[in-house]
Formats: sequence, structure tokens, C-alpha cells
Amino acid sequence: MRLTVKEMAVFGMLAGLMFASKQIMEVLPNVHLLGVFTIAITLVYRRKALYPIYGFVLIQGLFSGFALWWIPYLYLWTVLWGAAMLLLPRDLGRVKPLQVMLLCAAHGYLYGTLYAPAQALLFGLDWKGMVTWILAGLPWDFVHGTSNFFCGLLILPLARTLQKAERYTLRG
Repeated sequence: MRLTVKEMAVFGMLAGLMFASKQIMEVLPNVHLLGVFTIAITLVYRRKALYPIYGFVLIQGLFSGFALWWIPYLYLWTVLWGAAMLLLPRDLGRVKPLQVMLLCAAHGYLYGTLYAPAQALLFGLDWKGMVTWILAGLPWDFVHGTSNFFCGLLILPLARTLQKAERYTLRG
């Protein structure tokens, strides 16, 4: 997966845009556009989408600290990327809005459950403690999944814009 200079620039900007969007939306707990960006860039860049995704994860750690909460970020967004790779058609023209909205929502609804194994390992929770942690977070996961569903309306317009931008190259 060798990168061109153009890809490095675009992926760096996408990672920065993901980080900036999350910071701006911090005033709304569990409402953000990270799922939107993750799915949209996966639809356009496929395997190479991991570069801006992990660029975002690195930037998040640099600015917010590489604390224990950050460790699940190493796999949480990869789960969504993998689901998009497996479940969505490769041809952007065949992807339906409801497909991406439901996938984005599912990741939000399952976020606490996906986060829980790391919590259990890091803080020594047994099975019962992990399930209790998941149940305590369900109201936040409901907000997360529901907001992801509606924010998912932005996925296809963003993916089409990125795809269109990919057709243009710098001419010097």
C-alpha cells in the first residue's frame, strides 16, 4: 500500500478534519462525525482508508494524551472500517443511503460493548463487571447510535465529493 505524495497530503488533511470535527462537537456528548468520515473514506479509499483513520487516532492521542481511554481507539475504528469493507458494495453507485446509515448507527449502538473488553482487561473486570459496565453505558450508546444514524445521511455526499476530488490532480 505505497502512498503517493498527493495521498499523504489528502490523508493528513482527512485525519486533521476528523480530529477537528470531533473537537468542535465535544459540546454534544457522544455526537460526532467520526463514523461518517470512517465509512466515507473507506468507500473511496478502501484499504488505504486506514491511513487517515490511524492518523486521526494518533492526533487524538497527541492532543488528548495517550491514556488508558485511548487504547481502545486502536481497534474501535478498525472494526467500523472492516464492517464497511465487508458489508458495503465496492461500487459507490450501488451503495444505498440506508445501508450506510444503519452501519454507522450499529457502530454507535455497539460502541460501549466494543470498548468493554479493553476496560475489562485494563481494570481487571470479570465477566459480571464487564456486563455491568456495558449496561451502565447503554443510555450513552443509545445517544451515540441514534446520532450516528442521522449523521449517516452525510456519508454518501461526502464519499461522492471525495471520489470526485480524486479525479483531479495537480497540474503544474
